[in-house]
Amino acid sequence: MAIDKETVRRVAFLSRLKIEDDKIEAAEQEFNKILNWVEQLKEVNTDNVEPLVSVNDSNIVCREDKVTEGNQSQAVLKNAPMQEYGYFVVPKVVE
Repeated sequence: MAIDKETVRRVAFLSRLKIEDDKIEAAEQEFNKILNWVEQLKEVNTDNVEPLVSVNDSNIVCREDKVTEGNQSQAVLKNAPMQEYGYFVVPKVVE
């Protein structure tokens, strides 16, 4: 399967990408390289290969969460440029 310039324009439109006219040919070549690579992947024999959830074979060891330092609100608020009633004050960004 090969991609032509019109298909590149359509894919760009559908994916909301702006591809300049002078870049269409380069995008066409890139799309065709990707499709050729996918065709090569189809040739790989994957019989008797279990699907992977992750490429990492090891399990992540989780630790128990423990509170080591609590009740530090005043120390944290000292770093704030503005504070009020024990909270950070930030400029209004939505009207």
